[in-house]
Amino acid sequence: MAEAITERRGIPAASFVQDVQSYLTQSGLDVNSALAFLQERLQQYRVVEMKLLAQQRDLQAKIPDIEKCLGIVATLQAKKDSSEALITDFEVAEGIYSRAKIEDAESVCLWLGANVMLQYSCEEATALLQTNLENAKASLEVLVADLQFLRDQVTITQVTTARVYNWDVHQRRLRQATTPKES
Repeated sequence: MAEAITERRGIPAASFVQDVQSYLTQSGLDVNSALAFLQERLQQYRVVEMKLLAQQRDLQAKIPDIEKCLGIVATLQAKKDSSEALITDFEVAEGIYSRAKIEDAESVCLWLGANVMLQYSCEEATALLQTNLENAKASLEVLVADLQFLRDQVTITQVTTARVYNWDVHQRRLRQATTPKES
């Protein structure tokens, strides 16, 4: 008997099929239709997996950038209280760097995306970046759990496909064994 179907964040759960005959009867499918349905479900899982992996790569790239920004803001805050200037090289464009002397940095400008930059005090920037870092790490944890759930569903669907296929082969052999052979 198939288990109750649930989902995780829009990803439908696969049902482990214990009894293939009951599964086919309850779903109203013949073997070929059931196999086609299972293959289609596997394709859907693969598409979702590709999307989740892309999101995971984006987050894994974003987290070090946020941490780097937090480090830079912390350095600016530490230098703000001292009398010495901070001399640094920064990237103007890809592969083009310039040297800057920063004295008494009271604020920083952060890229928010979509060609938008806002000026924040160092304290506000730290709070914003810390919140963004926590959110990105939490999102990454959810994505990893979603990917694990998805991999489990792929495995269950693959096992179900094999069980349906093997059941069909067994049924064909039984029919051949009970059919009288012509001489």
